[in-house]
Amino acid sequence: MTIDIVVPTLSESVLQARIARWLKRAGAAVQVGEAVAELETEKVNFEVGAEVAGTLARIDRREGEDVRPGDVIGAIDETAVAPAAAGPAAVAGHAVTERASGAAAESHPPEAPSERAASSDRERPAAAATPTPPVSQSGKPPLTPIARRLVAEHGIDAAALVGTGPGGRVTKEDVEHYLRQQGAPEAVRAPSHPATQMSPEAPAVPAAVRPEERVRMSLRRLTIARRLLEVREAATLTTFNEVDMGAVMEMRARHKAALEERYGASPGIVAFFVRAAVAALKAFPNINAEIQGDEIVLKHYYDIGIAIGAREGLVVPVVRDADRRSLVEVERAIRDFAARAEQRTLSLDDLRGGTFTITNGGVFGSLMSTPLLNPPQAAILGLHRITERPVAHQGAVVVRPMMYVALTYDHRLVDGREAVQFLARIRALIEDPEQLLLEG
Repeated sequence: MTIDIVVPTLSESVLQARIARWLKRAGAAVQVGEAVAELETEKVNFEVGAEVAGTLARIDRREGEDVRPGDVIGAIDETAVAPAAAGPAAVAGHAVTERASGAAAESHPPEAPSERAASSDRERPAAAATPTPPVSQSGKPPLTPIARRLVAEHGIDAAALVGTGPGGRVTKEDVEHYLRQQGAPEAVRAPSHPATQMSPEAPAVPAAVRPEERVRMSLRRLTIARRLLEVREAATLTTFNEVDMGAVMEMRARHKAALEERYGASPGIVAFFVRAAVAALKAFPNINAEIQGDEIVLKHYYDIGIAIGAREGLVVPVVRDADRRSLVEVERAIRDFAARAEQRTLSLDDLRGGTFTITNGGVFGSLMSTPLLNPPQAAILGLHRITERPVAHQGAVVVRPMMYVALTYDHRLVDGREAVQFLARIRALIEDPEQLLLEG
């Protein structure tokens, strides 16, 4: 009996996915709960598991195709149980698992070969570790269509190539690697084409190589682009202030060792701003609200989004009920989010919702910027690099560690007076951080 592999319901807000890669090839044995395909969504990746044991009878949708919940992407024949094949570890008891979105590793079924961007030489596996690829009846390894075209264009003996693709197939990257070893790094980047050949009358001057690369946007990047355009629906304005970070830095230095020993974590700069933002949001509730139609929804809970620049794109996991967490607990949550963003293990629940967002461009060296709203939220706080500069302090000009802060807000909901006072409140709390303990 053949059982369809169906795209599961992802979440209320995720209505589309893309087949990032097939983890099993047609004809391979699968066990119950074993991952057979990986789906990329705008937020996280899902591994679709086998509902029954058997063999992967067919693959209906190729890598890179967009699918929706309920679509059939393949089928498993539970009556044809083949010997166990090598594959990803089984996920017992779960047909679907999730991990953070990112560029999927290359793993192609024979029915759906695709080509990825060229990898650097240092990323290629060592030749000694490469298994001996299978060969065709002609004694040459199998080639992907693009690799076959490149071999023909450059007159390469296919028998000299080592395939690193699934089943030992020679990929475009394998051909590029071979050409680089032969001292022709530019040949594969700008192959000859009849439309670009010089006429017999033209002088024999080599054309300048203008390398280009066309990369399909991931669903996450497409979502980021769409969300940024949604900002145009708001009447945004940004106000700035500067904060003397000396008191916070001194407090952190004084208590760092004790907190690390007792709790295993010492609050970072962002944790202090999370606590200060919660206190300021309580004083200015419109900044913790959103517009729905002709109504203002005032939120009496404080879920603070922390923008994290992961390798595959920006993600904003949410610290839930930040008003009920200590500085150390907030710091632990932020560290956990940062680690899981890099490991690509954030869940949809981690990214869902949020009433206010904090972004820290200072970690990348930004001195000042105007952060963009995270709709439907009413405001976002931007932090920047701490720099020592001369300022007036207690009647004298001294050098102090200063930070510019920026608040971008929806002017339809927040007046300029509220925005300025909000930032002033945050500044007062950060410059006298003991107030944060009283606010807690």
